[in-house]
Amino acid sequence: VQLQASGGGLVQAGGSLRLSCAASGMIISFSPMGWYRQAPGNERELVAGISDGGSTDYADSVKGRFTISRENAKNTVYLQMNSLKPEDTAVYYCNARIRRSGRDVNYWGQGTLVTVSS
Repeated sequence: VQLQASGGGLVQAGGSLRLSCAASGMIISFSPMGWYRQAPGNERELVAGISDGGSTDYADSVKGRFTISRENAKNTVYLQMNSLKPEDTAVYYCNARIRRSGRDVNYWGQGTLVTVSS
């Protein structure tokens, strides 16, 4: 399984970015997928998740601003981030949770840096 994250960059507060996570070695519609972020000095936190059934969940801090989605034909998960704030600055990681031999195994992408300037 490989997860290739992209789309990070520098943006001004109020701006938008779209992150992409291209998966290989797995089928994204068969597994829960998520976006996490980690800011310097902080623990990694869940930002948004999408279940294999397509239901979504968001951290309170991003509700109404971020949208997670997937495009099965491209085996890619997206995170649309609008109305960005300086506190959204972090490295964003794509995650897949796959059931193997009766237990969940987490796979991570390499991370993409999002910097929001004030």
